[in-house]
Amino acid sequence: MKRVEAAKRTIILQMSLIGLAFQTVLYIYVWHRVYNDIMQSSMWRSFHRKGFWLLAAVYFLLLLFFTATYGGLRIGYLKPMDVFFSQVISLFFTNVVSYFQISLLSLKLVTPYPLILMMLGEIAVAGVWTFVSHRLYQQFFPPKQLLFISGERPIDDILSKFETRKDKYNITKCIYENEGQKSIEKDIVSGYDGVVLWDMNTALRNKLLKFCYSKGVRVYIMPKIPDIMVQGADQIHLFDTPILLVRDYAMTVEQRLVKRIIDLVCAFILVIFTSPFMIVTSIAIKLYDGGPVLYKQVRCTRDMREFKILKFRSMRIDAEKDGVARLASKNDSRITPVGRFIRKTRIDELPQLFNILAGDMSFIGPRPERPEIIRQYQEDMPEFTFRTKVKSGLAGYAQVYGKYNTTPYDKLKLDLFYIENYSVWLDLKLMLLTLKVLFQSDSTEGVDTNQTTAMRGIANQIRDEENDYTTGNRQ
Repeated sequence: MKRVEAAKRTIILQMSLIGLAFQTVLYIYVWHRVYNDIMQSSMWRSFHRKGFWLLAAVYFLLLLFFTATYGGLRIGYLKPMDVFFSQVISLFFTNVVSYFQISLLSLKLVTPYPLILMMLGEIAVAGVWTFVSHRLYQQFFPPKQLLFISGERPIDDILSKFETRKDKYNITKCIYENEGQKSIEKDIVSGYDGVVLWDMNTALRNKLLKFCYSKGVRVYIMPKIPDIMVQGADQIHLFDTPILLVRDYAMTVEQRLVKRIIDLVCAFILVIFTSPFMIVTSIAIKLYDGGPVLYKQVRCTRDMREFKILKFRSMRIDAEKDGVARLASKNDSRITPVGRFIRKTRIDELPQLFNILAGDMSFIGPRPERPEIIRQYQEDMPEFTFRTKVKSGLAGYAQVYGKYNTTPYDKLKLDLFYIENYSVWLDLKLMLLTLKVLFQSDSTEGVDTNQTTAMRGIANQIRDEENDYTTGNRQ
């Protein structure tokens, strides 16, 4: 079975490479018909066989890098439209880089129109490739029949998320931990493709995990906060005994220096490029109601240090006249028409570039919260302060892989994933992925009226999890 799975995945990978190869052929064709002649008018000679092979290799590698980064090769893992959108974003950045490469070789800015027409052809190829690859994936990999095991807490939310991927998952049966370990193990070996171990007692979860491992059954598991902490542990050995060392998180001096240099350079460049948008936005806000252009609010960054975050004002002047801090809700009446547009396009966040230059924020990191909201979260989630171990960011792991209305507990887990797995490359990758998120409207949705937040109580979930780790967690 494993060999069959490997063969299927090899076919999907080969199809991915074939799609990129077709797009590379289009690039070489345009180069040969248009830009190769331009070379003859400069100090460069026109390219021939070896030159074409070099150009093809450079373009293919650029396309492979951006496509892999944005998830354009993840057929089956992402929805078809997400894969196609990732392909389009990858083509855009690859062709932008290629345009400047051609201009550099020509010693002047060349006409971009042939590349634009070529990109339209590449987008058509990407659309056909995505459709064909997805259909083949469905033939090779039918939806996995899953057994869902959880505790007593509600599971409607996670089941609805599985429902959105019927092409990949099918929850065949749901059982609860109170049925007992022996009964659950009989169900596990009843022919399911996998098991989902959701929010349940840690001791039983660990026993079931080892049972599935021994039977070769794949497991989808909901990580608890201690599980995420262990991810960042150092592996050491006390003679012949393996030990995991979990310590207080701290970036090295080198990491802080590189991160700060990246922040300063990128923020300075973006301030220059986005200044026209900021000027137009300032005028629009002022003309609408005559109120202040900027909205300053106290937020917390690393070690709970307070600072004033800068944003373009998107709400009415009296949005919080009662003095009560509250998150923006879906279809919030406090948001002005201008504000609705700049929030949707993320223009309201641009003034935070000056917070980055001032050193209060970084490009990548957990989003800064208001002190009073942090205190409310801490009533149910004392671990919420863990996310202040690093400097707050303009965007972060929770913004790339979550949404505005992702529950606070899930955002906390996503932010801890970032903290425990930090690297400079992860920062650069998240910066690239943030550009993709800018075009996805669902990441700006407000909090739904029925959604769980700290103010609506998630204490039972956190406290039960803590009890799980203090009773029977040696399994």
